[in-house]
Amino acid sequence: MFTKKIGNTDIEVSAMGIGCWAIGGPAFNLDGTAIGWGDVNDEDSVKGLHAAIDAGITLFDTSNMYGCGHSETLLGEALRGRRDRVVISTKFGWVFDAERRMKLGYDISPAYIRESLEGSLKRLQTDYIDVYFLHVPTCSTEETEEARDTLNSLVREGKIRTYGWSVDDASRAKCFAEEKYCQVMQFSENIFEDNEEMEKLIEEYQISGFNRSPLAMGVLTGKFSTGSRLQKNDIRGREGGSRFFTNGGVDAAYLKKVEAIREILTQGGRTPAQGALGWVWARSGHNIPIPGFKNLRQINDNVKALEFGPLSEKQMQEISVILKNL
Repeated sequence: MFTKKIGNTDIEVSAMGIGCWAIGGPAFNLDGTAIGWGDVNDEDSVKGLHAAIDAGITLFDTSNMYGCGHSETLLGEALRGRRDRVVISTKFGWVFDAERRMKLGYDISPAYIRESLEGSLKRLQTDYIDVYFLHVPTCSTEETEEARDTLNSLVREGKIRTYGWSVDDASRAKCFAEEKYCQVMQFSENIFEDNEEMEKLIEEYQISGFNRSPLAMGVLTGKFSTGSRLQKNDIRGREGGSRFFTNGGVDAAYLKKVEAIREILTQGGRTPAQGALGWVWARSGHNIPIPGFKNLRQINDNVKALEFGPLSEKQMQEISVILKNL
């Protein structure tokens, strides 16, 4: 199994994790707009999680906000009796109504961080969290520093093992990265979104990067066409929900890009998804992609990417040239 250490900790994980946003199911903003990935089958989700564990995946990333607690609950059920075999990453910061599956706002005060942690521990059926992320990308400097101090205390108390921030802004992330207990950041990274500033940050501080959207929310799997349409309760199906989608389907410009690089991504017997994951590993030795899933087929496809590893330097250069010329 292709593995990596998380930052300077002794926490070793599979070089790819499994993201659990999609399996949380529907969730909404106060105005009713979707922030989840549409309808899912819980039985299929648990089967997929079990298959990932059996295949050697040891990192699972979720949030208390995914499905307003539902993703954590499912993951806790799937990991029952297997907790000692895996590393759990979850997040805090958003306030939500679980019954209505509604995001209400955010709170990262010390008291609410501790309250959120206890809720996550209960849903995940565990007594500690391996990696705990701040999930709110924009908050005041004072709030951020206070949250950071609380997280340091939680590490010392043994409630969490390390922490980070799910944010794409390196200038904001630095105040966390400077702390010895912060050994990981989470940020968006894929062929269409190469976050050089966050890559520089994790290199400078020698910490890990958990990569959100390594498959560009499914676009890089090659499964979409001009006629593809998303559910209205899927964040990808609402206008403004994702840069990759418009009018309920994939933006034609991205379909063109996928087609242009398909031959390179699939060299050596890879699928497009496996090639896209190989691109993320090739970008930085600190990267750990965390693709999501909705079914067993997607789990199996993603897991096999570990057998191929990173793309070659030549392949990376060819992809870069093609995309620049489109």
